[in-house]
Amino acid sequence: MDLLLTHGYFLYEDPKELQIMKPYPPLGILYICAHLRNKGFDVDIFDSTFSSRQQLFDILNEGPPSILGVYANLMTRPNVIEILRVAKEAGWQTIVGGPEPGAYVEEYLEAGADIVVIGEGELTVEELIPTLLSRSVEARCRVNGIAFVGNDRGIVRTPPREQIRDIDAQPFPARDAINLEKYISVWREHHSLGSVSLITARGCPYHCRWCSHQVFGKTHRRRKPASVADELAMLVDRYHPDMAWMADDVFTMHPGWIFQYSAELKIRGLRLPFECISRADRLNPQIVNTLAEIGCFRIWIGSESGSQRILDAMERGVSVSQVQEAVSLCRAHGIQTGMFLMWGYEGEQIDDIEATIQHVRTTNPDIFLRQSRIPLRALLISQKSKVA
Repeated sequence: MDLLLTHGYFLYEDPKELQIMKPYPPLGILYICAHLRNKGFDVDIFDSTFSSRQQLFDILNEGPPSILGVYANLMTRPNVIEILRVAKEAGWQTIVGGPEPGAYVEEYLEAGADIVVIGEGELTVEELIPTLLSRSVEARCRVNGIAFVGNDRGIVRTPPREQIRDIDAQPFPARDAINLEKYISVWREHHSLGSVSLITARGCPYHCRWCSHQVFGKTHRRRKPASVADELAMLVDRYHPDMAWMADDVFTMHPGWIFQYSAELKIRGLRLPFECISRADRLNPQIVNTLAEIGCFRIWIGSESGSQRILDAMERGVSVSQVQEAVSLCRAHGIQTGMFLMWGYEGEQIDDIEATIQHVRTTNPDIFLRQSRIPLRALLISQKSKVA
């Protein structure tokens, strides 16, 4: 085996997800796996979602050691650091990438990563594997988009890697490398609907201050509508899901693309219910109507705050009224709405929190998700008492 990929998320250690039970597979490393296999590399995936860290540690300790690639984000950072430690002690060479490591290169190198990948992983890892197998530091210096500790113990950062221009040329994610049926069956067991996920684009051009742009930068590259429709048709034929999650940052970025995608689905006679994420300023009556026609039953909107002052500080580029109008528009077309809310942003005051509570009441979404240490129910009761 040339490379073992993993991602360090263990569902059975996540009390919140054990209540929700809506897991999705790690599409990022599935894309990397598919690309590398197409190039002739022997690549395997340890999908940690339904496994335990001890199972992974046993594989690493039993060996034989090779190259371990780990995807890391803010939530999985502690797990990834422990995985890197165990892997290094067992003699593995280690690569780490994802939205987190590129912003904390020194910390991940100190934690045991031999290489930090900055940016997209497919082409970088393709070039990296031979240099790691040969243990040639000189050759490593010619691989763009990485950071590592040089012979003088200083950190070496190679030039940024150019992004993949034609993402349609990339193979579909290597879903056969994991037990995708397990994800679908867990969904059916807990929600009576089996769900699959796919992405139609890479990146987001907006500037929200709290968002990571380490992998794709502030760019947006879209797949051809026909390619996405083909992938969806394959998923329906092979896995028989009941719904899909379009995992783009902003699914409705380009109105023309949505209309073309709708036409491709109609050509194939394909209509699978799905949910997606959008921005309030990327929705209009024609778009929402088309989404409803092709099966969209829920749109998640990044509301974040009901205080325009906080939205402006976040550089969200939307207004509170746009969010309220977008939710009303979706409701008029029979589409549920979910709202993402963020509490405790830098500089937020009690007036901003109260504005957000009033915003939720006024907008009345079907569901909302929050990032906060304060129970929203307590906030609502407090606000109600104050108004009374």
